[in-house]
Amino acid sequence: MGRGNGNGKGNNGGNGGPSKPTTIRCAIYTRKSTEEGLDQEFNSLDAQRESCESYIASQRHEGWREMPDRYDDGGFSGGTMERPALRRLLDDAQAGRFDMVVVYKVDRLSRSLLDFSRMIELFDNQGISFVSVTQSFNTNTSMGKLTLNLLLSFAQFEREIASERIRDKVAAMKRRGMYLGGVPPLGYDVDRDAKKLVVSETEARLVRRIFKRYLALGSATELARELNRDGHTTKEWVTKSGREIPGKPWNKSQVYRVLNNVHYLGDIPHKGEVYPGEHIAIIPRATWDAVKKMLASNTQSGASNPRTKTPAMLKGILKCGHCDTSMGATFARKNGKTYRYYLCLQARKSGYDACPVRTLPAGDIEALVVQQVRRVLQAPEIVGRVCRVAREAVDIDPTDEATAPITDAEVIDRLRDFEALWDELYPGEQARIVGLVVREAVVWDDHLEITFHDRGIASLAGEVTGSPDISPGETLTLSTPFSTRQYGGRKQIILPDGTSPVFPDNPPPDPRAVAIARAHAWMEAMEGGKFQSLTQLAQAVGVDEGYVRRQLLDMWEHPIPWQPHSPLPL
Repeated sequence: MGRGNGNGKGNNGGNGGPSKPTTIRCAIYTRKSTEEGLDQEFNSLDAQRESCESYIASQRHEGWREMPDRYDDGGFSGGTMERPALRRLLDDAQAGRFDMVVVYKVDRLSRSLLDFSRMIELFDNQGISFVSVTQSFNTNTSMGKLTLNLLLSFAQFEREIASERIRDKVAAMKRRGMYLGGVPPLGYDVDRDAKKLVVSETEARLVRRIFKRYLALGSATELARELNRDGHTTKEWVTKSGREIPGKPWNKSQVYRVLNNVHYLGDIPHKGEVYPGEHIAIIPRATWDAVKKMLASNTQSGASNPRTKTPAMLKGILKCGHCDTSMGATFARKNGKTYRYYLCLQARKSGYDACPVRTLPAGDIEALVVQQVRRVLQAPEIVGRVCRVAREAVDIDPTDEATAPITDAEVIDRLRDFEALWDELYPGEQARIVGLVVREAVVWDDHLEITFHDRGIASLAGEVTGSPDISPGETLTLSTPFSTRQYGGRKQIILPDGTSPVFPDNPPPDPRAVAIARAHAWMEAMEGGKFQSLTQLAQAVGVDEGYVRRQLLDMWEHPIPWQPHSPLPL
């Protein structure tokens, strides 16, 4: 209800004379939409304000007074609440800075029945009335509220009808092959006078090259790397207002976007349908069909690999520190074996040359993270913290043996038992514990940084000690240096002491020593008459003859201690 009753009746004073009417502070709200054809009756903010001011002046005898603050929204649709003047109006309403809101028409405030009902509820809670000067009602009366809802329903209905007409018009223009604006595809510019796409010969040559090179390479990632190496960028264009939009480096998503763009066939897409366009095609149908066939083949071969089922202990945890992006789990198969690894998603998207981390063997990096988790569980400061919070978590009752305080020795024994049982846990249970303890693991090309959850250690301590409500401790971050090297065609993580996190007690053999030892075995086989020539030897072991010759020369030039009865196979 409004603070002013609007009936023109003043209160009688003690002398029987008329008293001065209560002042009703009136805030005027105006709005003009930019949607053409929707607001033709009265579309000037100044004219709306003038009409509202005249109406307030006519009610001056009732105590109505115009507030000096202006609430004008020019260029905003009534279908949204994100209007600066409207937000100020609602904030001032909650602050009690006026008693009545005056508008020219109801739909100036809102075209959404739901939004308007919320505003009316806010006004009622603050004792603020609402008046429409051209529709002769206000929210002080029940009839005014009924009329208000009816009018607003029709306004929303009108807007929905207008939106349908716009959608129908867009669909009709698309069916005719007309270009309706937006960012032009690479290879085309916009003729703003004719409102058509015209071919840009320089860009069109790049588009033809992209299609041709994809057929040759069969890899969007390799093609993106080639385009960036040659200095090409994505579409550069100028907006209607004159703002220049620069091109960006290529990635495989951008390449796929070009390869799937039907504009290059001279067509226009709309709602899943394709219509002949008014613009000239850049790519012939035969080239398009060949590319689509290769894309489908690559998609099917990729889909046949159940990558989503690849076990990934560090999924959602491991990040590439150089690219500041996640590392995803995937795998590759070679000679019947499956090799799991994590790869930098940014490197996969933009090319592996830009990332020094690129990929990491899953077993190695997971073992390194687990090694640090187990190290944390045995760290004296962590054990001490667990002991402290475990004691604090138990409500001690001197008469109840069940709530006797947990001793430090008991906590330490339970942590040791837990650490000893780690290797017996299922991989899923190990992954759950790692996710419970580790917030993120950021890997660089020379070290790993593990940040533990502020609640992680405490939560794990709760499971170990049987006290689930243990309070969190401080955040802990550990940094572990490492290096990588190729061994047997695979990347390996090597710790500073020369060991591998997968086999911490057995450092991996030196690749050069292995190669020379293999050369000794080859020479023994040659001298024993098993092979009559290097060609026979190379064919038997499945390597190139030149490789065999180089390994034998290296053995003679760089002899190393070697056991002649090494079990190393040929």
